[in-house]
Amino acid sequence: MLSATRLVRTLHRRRSPFIRLYRSFHSHTDPRVEKAVYVTNERGSNVIHDPLLSKGTAFTLDERERLAIRGLLPPRHQEMEKQLLRVKRNLDACPTPLSKYIYLAALHDRNETLYYKLLMKHMNELASIVYTPTVGEASQVSHAIYRRPRGMYFSTQDRGQMSAMVYNWPQDEVDVIVVTDGSRILGLGDLGANGMQIPIGKLSLYVAAGGIRPRAVLPVVLDVGTNNKELLNDPLYLGMPHPRLTGNEYYEFVDEWVTAVKSRWPDVLIQFEDFQNPHAYNLLNRYRDSITCTNDDIQSTSAVTLAGILASLKARGKTPDNLTDEKIVCVGAGTSGVGVCEGIVDCMVDQGRVKSREEAYSKIYMLDSSGLLGNPSISSDNRTAQKRDQSISEQQRPYVKRDLPDQLSLEEVVRQVKPTVLLGFTGTRGVFTEKVIREMASYNERPVIFPLSNPDSHSECTAEEAFKWTDGRVIFASGTQFDEVRLPNGRVGKTNQCNNSYTFPGVGLGVVVSKATKVTDRMFLEAGRTLAEMASESQLKQGQLFPHVDHLREVSFKIGTRVCEVAFEDGVANATLKEGELLSELVKNTAYEPQYVPLVYHPKL
Repeated sequence: MLSATRLVRTLHRRRSPFIRLYRSFHSHTDPRVEKAVYVTNERGSNVIHDPLLSKGTAFTLDERERLAIRGLLPPRHQEMEKQLLRVKRNLDACPTPLSKYIYLAALHDRNETLYYKLLMKHMNELASIVYTPTVGEASQVSHAIYRRPRGMYFSTQDRGQMSAMVYNWPQDEVDVIVVTDGSRILGLGDLGANGMQIPIGKLSLYVAAGGIRPRAVLPVVLDVGTNNKELLNDPLYLGMPHPRLTGNEYYEFVDEWVTAVKSRWPDVLIQFEDFQNPHAYNLLNRYRDSITCTNDDIQSTSAVTLAGILASLKARGKTPDNLTDEKIVCVGAGTSGVGVCEGIVDCMVDQGRVKSREEAYSKIYMLDSSGLLGNPSISSDNRTAQKRDQSISEQQRPYVKRDLPDQLSLEEVVRQVKPTVLLGFTGTRGVFTEKVIREMASYNERPVIFPLSNPDSHSECTAEEAFKWTDGRVIFASGTQFDEVRLPNGRVGKTNQCNNSYTFPGVGLGVVVSKATKVTDRMFLEAGRTLAEMASESQLKQGQLFPHVDHLREVSFKIGTRVCEVAFEDGVANATLKEGELLSELVKNTAYEPQYVPLVYHPKL
């Protein structure tokens, strides 16, 4: 076999199309060549300080020589396993989740391969650090803990310049962009440019769980200002110090950014993240038919919650077809709440067990901050009823119950409706009171209670409360993971993390592999169904609805494969399959694996 250097020189001299492979950093073995390498025109300290090139102490003696870094590193070569031992030991010494987050961010900034290897090896422990709940705390203090830039910021001072700015990003191939305007970060509200930590965290899971290449992801903040007075008055705040853009000015800003991004990366998947209503729905509807895009809060959260409800049916001795027999109360009528309920309605309609979409809507009772979306004319004068009616958005209107008084409290709704499933998207701690949960437990053998707000400090109730108030009979899932609960009878109450980290990496992987031109609703419906089938019978009997977090990559591969199938079935896939090629194998073989590959210097790249 040719040496790595001779192989690349030969390919380059012959102008082989395979030289493109090496320029675009595939760290897994490619079936067309015996061993993958990466060719760079960087040498010396530039190599050491590039997080996508750096191997730390793992550079071989040959690499140190040809890359002109000999003598710039400690002399003893160490393999990745010893590096992992060092960074894990240092990480464990960090006293708080936030300090662990800062340590991992520093590792991310100096050696991405090692960062992702560590994250994948300790996914159960570190997913809660790089994403919820710790990412919420990190976002709140992002301006205070800022060290190095990551991703791109497009601000109000950049209007008219975005088409040029996108070429400042060094990578010519970008597969996934996660973008936020910082207006609704988790359950924490408007955090402005501090919201950058969310796209960074999401993309870490895209890589670690979904196998997207680190070089092919881009976190973005659209800094349209902030209405957070505390940040505006903080001299350390790094975002634009003015109120948020509104109206046409806001949408023109986003239009310019989308146009700029698509002009450079026409096939990129854009994931809108943590946009407040009505912008979240408006942007999704504005672009979904013209570009490859998704809204994580509306669609991914919908898929994972649907999966949890379908799995809970099996845990209660029923089948997924019994979904239409459920009575569902959703507390929270914002982006996530409405998005989740639309996904449930989609599933009911697809099952064919309801006569119309309106019948499916009748199974769901939605409450906003004022109470039930009901009929204002039953309990209010005309003026008040008209004002209330005008406050209900287009997305919320199908859930209005004309046969019930408007603004009924949660306690009264539960008493009258007798729901089997209770969902929470309020971002408010304690909304699921003892009275509410005990009422549900009085007529449900196994009440299904999902407080889904993030972070855990904003959860509608804790796992301990839910198990205590249902005498241990609850089927419980939350947005942020809670510890298992020790019950008085010696049993253990199993908790579930109903977090969209189970769905979006797989959906993204399937979209990228299939080269889908559009993200369809059916992709998310099938993602939810696929996830719902992955818990074993023994797990379901114990109240476990999802596979363990350590199996996120396996989950992503299965969802990714199904999404690929849907893309081809729906006619939106542009990928070309070889004869006899299995989609499941294509998905696995495409996924990034964090391992060091030989580095070769070539000055004329």
